[in-house]
Amino acid sequence: MKNVRQIPLPIPPLSEQKAIAAVLSSLDDKIDLLHRQNKTLEALAETLFRQWFVEEVAEDWDERPLSSIANFLNGLASQKYPPKSELEKLPVLKIRELSGGISESSDWATSEVKPEFIVEAGDVIFAWSASLMVKVWDGEKCVLNQHLFRVTSSDFPKWFYLMWCRHHLAEFISISSSHATTMGHIKRGDLDAAMVVVPPEKELNAMSEKMTPLLDKQIAIAKQIRSLEQLRDTLLPKLMSGEIRVAY
Repeated sequence: MKNVRQIPLPIPPLSEQKAIAAVLSSLDDKIDLLHRQNKTLEALAETLFRQWFVEEVAEDWDERPLSSIANFLNGLASQKYPPKSELEKLPVLKIRELSGGISESSDWATSEVKPEFIVEAGDVIFAWSASLMVKVWDGEKCVLNQHLFRVTSSDFPKWFYLMWCRHHLAEFISISSSHATTMGHIKRGDLDAAMVVVPPEKELNAMSEKMTPLLDKQIAIAKQIRSLEQLRDTLLPKLMSGEIRVAY
């Protein structure tokens, strides 16, 4: 076996190395800026939510279970729905993908499942088992796996049930941790026990005028971040191998 020091490696000129670093650094800087923008928007939304529903909540507003304001659809056992062909398949959204995105190691399922089990960018996803989390999906179209809820509502705006799910998340994590099992989880009964304050329609509409643009902006930024990350990860090996060259 050759000594590592004796293995020849193609190395671009120093000036080109610096040009490559500049390209990748500019992408990283843009991604970092977008992440900080989204954190600012999330903090603003959280501040407004706490003001309306915790600090200044009206005593005469309705109180309902979380389960009554949205539909919590559990996903499929995706292994029972294998792809029928290379053209009729979608990646499977599991807890791992919810955290890190679709990857080469993701599973695949047939695209011929009921439409309600198809997840699109912008959908609210609630992981109710193991690593509990509530996220707005920002990746590609995929199939909802079991242990994940796709949260929707025909009666209330997305920001409303998203923020209430997040509001109760710490409580759900505590419930999950208390279960004497190898994989903590919450039950639908926990959704029934989590209470939500519902303002009159006029007040809710006024709130939506402020909250909906904030959420829409967050979703748009998240999609942009995902696109830039994919671009960076695609460019890196091509630049390092010389397949793509940069001016210097």
